[in-house]
Amino acid sequence: MAEKKNLRVLSGIQPSGVLHLGNYFGMMSRMIRYQDENELFCFIANYHALTTLPDPGILSSNTFNAACDFLALGMDPEKSTFWVQSDVPQVTELTWILSSQAGVGLMDRATSYKDKISQGLKPNMGLYSYPLLMAADILLFDSQIVPVGKDQKQHLEMTRDIAIRFNNTFGDTLVVPEPDIEEITQLVPGTDGQKMSKSYNNTIPIFHSHKQIRKKIMRIVTDATDIDKPKDKDTPLFQLYSLFLDSSGQKDLSDRYEGKGLRYGDVKQELFEKMMDYFQPYREKRKTLMSRPRQVHDILKAGAKKAKRIAEEVLDRVQAAVGVGYL
Repeated sequence: MAEKKNLRVLSGIQPSGVLHLGNYFGMMSRMIRYQDENELFCFIANYHALTTLPDPGILSSNTFNAACDFLALGMDPEKSTFWVQSDVPQVTELTWILSSQAGVGLMDRATSYKDKISQGLKPNMGLYSYPLLMAADILLFDSQIVPVGKDQKQHLEMTRDIAIRFNNTFGDTLVVPEPDIEEITQLVPGTDGQKMSKSYNNTIPIFHSHKQIRKKIMRIVTDATDIDKPKDKDTPLFQLYSLFLDSSGQKDLSDRYEGKGLRYGDVKQELFEKMMDYFQPYREKRKTLMSRPRQVHDILKAGAKKAKRIAEEVLDRVQAAVGVGYL
C-alpha cells in the first residue's frame, strides 16, 4: 500500500467582502479538499486587506464573516491549521528581513500593483510591497505547495526568487514552494461572462437571501438564439450550471443545448434551485456560527496557536541565518 503524501499546503483569502461562487469554486472548495490529502495551512489575510480597506469596522466584520464562511463550507480545525493573519505577528518580522534581500527591480516588475493603480486605487507602500508580505506568508510556514490562480502566479514566482536568493546568500534556510494551478476551475465566469469578481459587480453570492440570489442568476447574460436552434455552450449560464453537475448531468445539459426547445429562463430557474439545494446545509451551519461569535473566535485563536509554533521555528532559523538570532 502506497504511503500517503503529507505535503504542506498553504493558502489564504482576503476578507474583502461577500463570498461568491467564484471564491468557492476557484479556491475554497480546493482548500477544503486538501484537508484530507495533505497538511493544510489556511489563513484570513487581514493585513493584506489593509491596503485597500481602511475602514476598521468593515474589516473586522469581514474577517469574522470570512471565518464563518470557511467553517460553514467544511474547513475542519481538527484537520487543518486555520487562523487570522494578524494573530501571528512573526509574519511582519519575516517581511522586514525579506525586504532587506529583495531587489527594487523585482518589486517594480509586479503587474498586480500596476493593475490596481490603473483601476483607481490610491498608491501606497502596502500595495507596492504586497509581494513581500505574501512571500512571508508562504515562507514562514515551510509551505511546499501553494494553490494560486493566474492573477497570483507572478507573486508566487517572486516568492520563489526571494527564497532562492536568500538560500544562495545565507545557506539552505527557506523551503522553496511549488505552485498548484487547477486549470479547470481557476476562471469562474460572472453574470456578464467576465471573470467573476466584485470589481466587475458580476458575482453570485452564496449566503444572501433566496430572492437576492435568484435576481442575480436571472441577470446572467444570454443571446437571442431562436428557441428551435442549438444554443452556444461557451457562455456563462452553461458554464455556471455545469459547476453543480456530475459528468452525466453535464452531458444531459449539453444535449439539451444542442437540441430544440431550450428556454434560457428555464435553465436559470434550474440553476437557482440546484444552487440552493447544494448550499442549503452550509447556509444552515453558517447561520449557527454567526450566532456564536465566541466559538468562532476560539477556533481562530487555537489555529493561531498552532501556526505560531511553526512560525517561531522558521523565524528563529531565519534570524540565526542573517545574524540577528541566537541559534
